Amino acid sequence: MRVLGMMSGTSADGIDVALVRISGAPPSLSVKFEGHHHVRFPARVRGAILRLANGGATTTAEISQLNFLLGEEFAAAAVAACKRWRVPLRQIGLIGSHGQTIFHQGVAARFLGGRRVASTLQIGESSIIAARTGVATIADFRPADMAAGGQGAPLVPFVDCLLYRDAKLGRVALNIGGIANVTVIPRAARPEDVFAFDTGPGNMIIDALVERSTGRRLAYDRDARIALRGQVIRPLLETMLRSAYLRLPPPKTAGREQFGLEYADELISWARKRRARTEDLVRTATIFTALSIADAFRRFIFSRVRVNELMVAGGGTKNPLLMAQLRAALPGIEIVPSSRFGVPAEAKEALAFAVLAYEAFHGRANNLPSATGAKRPAILGKLVHGHAR
Repeated sequence: MRVLGMMSGTSADGIDVALVRISGAPPSLSVKFEGHHHVRFPARVRGAILRLANGGATTTAEISQLNFLLGEEFAAAAVAACKRWRVPLRQIGLIGSHGQTIFHQGVAARFLGGRRVASTLQIGESSIIAARTGVATIADFRPADMAAGGQGAPLVPFVDCLLYRDAKLGRVALNIGGIANVTVIPRAARPEDVFAFDTGPGNMIIDALVERSTGRRLAYDRDARIALRGQVIRPLLETMLRSAYLRLPPPKTAGREQFGLEYADELISWARKRRARTEDLVRTATIFTALSIADAFRRFIFSRVRVNELMVAGGGTKNPLLMAQLRAALPGIEIVPSSRFGVPAEAKEALAFAVLAYEAFHGRANNLPSATGAKRPAILGKLVHGHAR
């Protein structure tokens, strides 16, 4: 089956589409990457997503409208990708769409003064995607894991385990998106041996600082040009490294609730009071990101697993300062780009949701309880049929 996987992450910069040819069933699942296409969100759409995701005042009407508008955006991205690859939509058997997360609270908290509730919300209406493309679409993956007692994240470890398990090598798959997350795969691992968690921020703090300081002229620090002109603010870095989140044991998930705009604004306020330069602030955030990842290895991974290889993916791999600091902080571990396994770094998560959709379509459990904390395996995703034939 040829499957399209679609993903928009916490950075909300646009939609990644991956074309994947999949056959068989675990543990002999065959996954072949065939293409990647990226579509940027229009500025107003991205602004609306970020406002909503950061808890900005809004109405139920806006949420509803944005849900359907993003459905159109995801559908258009699928159509544009197939046109670019010269692959007719009729040759696509299935679409797996993660959608756009606007709220995620993986750990239950007391609500309305009564029972404790955990919840998540991804938008990008799948009925629109299926109607515009004519292709059966599976979306809304996270709630079923949460209903089974999990945190609804991370979900990509299920696919990491299929792709990267090795009889002789202990491996860690690291994705540096808006948030950074790891999948730890011991040598000759069984599914229950694999564990995963969000280490903390990926590009999220850096992007927010750059956007704020440039009046949104820049969305991110391309090639670390800003950070490379700065110096680390040691007292601030030490304060950041005392973040309570870093000490929480896995399973755990992070998001804008911990490292979003409010966090970035606190850093900016700290810097202004001390007349620190923007370049110094961005460099400090970049080094913090790398050190927070390395800190997770020291606290939670090295004592359990011998790590031979670290496979890296996500937009953060394009930040040379972040990657150099990561190499320095994790000596003795070979850092390998996911492209060496045939998957471009920017396409990894989109490919993962193609695989998750394929498994759900065939009625097979596609969560990894050891990663999410779920009490049992579950089939994640809701199916919307394509055009009647």
